[in-house]
Amino acid sequence: MGLTFGSFNGICETAALVICPLVGTDQGVEPTCYSRNVDIGGTLIFQPSTCFVHIVAIIMTAIMILHIRSKYTAVGRKEIVMFFWMYAAIELLAIFLDSGVIPTSNPSYPWFAAVYTGLVAATYCCLLINGFVGFQFAEDGTPLSLWLLRISCLLIFGVSFFIAIATFRQLFGFTYTRPIALYIIYLLWPLLCVPVYIVSQLILVFRTLEDRWPIGDIVFGVAFFAGGQVLLFAFSVTICDAIKHYIDGLFFFTLCVLLSVMMVYKYWDSITREDLEFSVGSKAAVWEVKDPLLAPSSTEYDEDSASDRYTSSSYANFQNAPPVPPMPNYQQQQQFGAGGGYRGNGGGGGAPSLVGGVSGGQLYNSQGGGGGGGKGGRGYPPGAGVGY
Repeated sequence: MGLTFGSFNGICETAALVICPLVGTDQGVEPTCYSRNVDIGGTLIFQPSTCFVHIVAIIMTAIMILHIRSKYTAVGRKEIVMFFWMYAAIELLAIFLDSGVIPTSNPSYPWFAAVYTGLVAATYCCLLINGFVGFQFAEDGTPLSLWLLRISCLLIFGVSFFIAIATFRQLFGFTYTRPIALYIIYLLWPLLCVPVYIVSQLILVFRTLEDRWPIGDIVFGVAFFAGGQVLLFAFSVTICDAIKHYIDGLFFFTLCVLLSVMMVYKYWDSITREDLEFSVGSKAAVWEVKDPLLAPSSTEYDEDSASDRYTSSSYANFQNAPPVPPMPNYQQQQQFGAGGGYRGNGGGGGAPSLVGGVSGGQLYNSQGGGGGGGKGGRGYPPGAGVGY
């Protein structure tokens, strides 16, 4: 592959890009080797394996978006989710352009290709700005931060769309035989945004984080992205010939881009921690006590366990306790004498105390109360005794 600045001829001869049918000549540039087509219902589907990866990418992106939206208090949540929405839009549009559902001969194809080009450039701009969100130049989630991101992406999209459609239609001095501006925004702009994002995240990790594991996510993301570029622009024809036109470099490029985007999500997830105090997620927060003074001791009173122990032990003691003697009735109390015995037996005692010892009646009657047989002391009740 021969690379010439401002020319897509050498690139499109190797890789079947979306814009290749619209640049170089009025018929575009045809790749040397490309993936086989399949006939589905009378419609030729180009790049079927690549379209399958596009569908998988949309599904995986939807899952990542749901996970990001569930982290309500994570830093940069609204900014990074915009990047994934734009990536999903690119993959959805690529299904129709790569597969030939929108034929290259259709008058609408240049417009869809221009939209695709604008989305790609705007997505790299979104990734670039997300690289600076962690530095908090503008507080994340605020209107200033969000609108700065939106306006920047919209501006890049507008400029890229205008350059692409003007090049395809040869308007305002742009020409598809020498598409220098399109070459810059389609190939050089991503090569500028990605290194800046990587360097900014490395600075963020080394300066603000104690954990170094996120660097591994960055390394894997860079490896996947660089590997995809090499497989597409250097070995696409070799792969296509070796696998007998079943797949080409575009398949591996799309797969590697998906993996690199997943590493972007993995990296963002590893450096953000949700504030559990304000979390409203479905998972219960597990708090671990680090202070030994706050840790629960073995002697700490537990109301629930104590009530359980009390209930079980009380019930067991109640079953093993001896039967309670019946309460004496009034007639039985009349039979007690003053000396503590039954009157019928001549004892003349009062009723004994039910709780042990002597009762009040026994105390007074034993000293000679109104119960008879006393020695002249205080009687019971108090007014009945002689000596009271």
